[in-house]
Amino acid sequence: MTMTEMLGIQYPIFSGAMMHIATHKLVGAVSEAGGLGILASAGLTADELRVEIVKTRELTNRPFGVNLMLQMKNCPELAQVIIDEGVPVVTTGAGNPASYIKPLHAAGIKVIPVIATVHQAEKMAAAGADAVVAEGQESGGHIGQTSTMALLPQVVDAVAIPVIGAGGVGDGRSVAAMFALGAAGVQCGTIFLSASECPVAPAYQQRVLTANDTATMVTGRVHRDPVRALRNPMLESYLQLEQSAAPVAELHALADGSFKRAVRDGDVDGGTVMVGEVAGMVNTVRSARTIITDLFEQANAVASQLTIQ
Repeated sequence: MTMTEMLGIQYPIFSGAMMHIATHKLVGAVSEAGGLGILASAGLTADELRVEIVKTRELTNRPFGVNLMLQMKNCPELAQVIIDEGVPVVTTGAGNPASYIKPLHAAGIKVIPVIATVHQAEKMAAAGADAVVAEGQESGGHIGQTSTMALLPQVVDAVAIPVIGAGGVGDGRSVAAMFALGAAGVQCGTIFLSASECPVAPAYQQRVLTANDTATMVTGRVHRDPVRALRNPMLESYLQLEQSAAPVAELHALADGSFKRAVRDGDVDGGTVMVGEVAGMVNTVRSARTIITDLFEQANAVASQLTIQ
């Protein structure tokens, strides 16, 4: 069974569950265009998530999903809202979703964890996950240590469930590459930051559009919590403090709330503009529908012209 058949979607593409960004405005547009929009529940109360689900359904009658960040203390309440509202798909991150899989399955909900290692994929398959998203370190935001090019085929070989490739998708060539590596679909975040329906502050979107191939940097490696974002004065200062073994409290004082400031206030110098390495390939604003159709038209054209000699 293909990913489109499993989920009832037209194109095998998920939008990334970007906190503060993957709201009903973007998710509804992605799903209405034939992909699977994924609402970000991190930072929401149960009532706020219910409102987001209702608003998404006002924009589309097609399938969409919700992401559960398992480190959130209110995950049990959020999961119950998802069950009550009959959302068809849940993706998970930042923890082990094993205890949630049975009740979600009992409600007819597909469970697709995001993983960064082969070991994690094997654990999720054994726990009954319906598929996994293998996310490489090219992605924006919180990342693992293995690149998509190396991670994806190893995960595909290790598990018998479908694998969605994430990290490094900037155009149709990269979509075709994901499928060549064995993916059943792709998940994209950075490219949807350029969508006309994306609710980020204009300054955030503009920084993404003008980024080049070396514009991102990774902080947090010292404390084993690496995050990829666009280089700016605040993050340069953070990295210097981190590498000089500054107290954790000093790091928190500098960076706490910085992502929200970037997303909502457009503070691109003192905020954290999370974005993947493919930002240099993303330079025009298009609708979510145009992004998706362009990706797959290009991917099919690339695939039809490939020759191996």
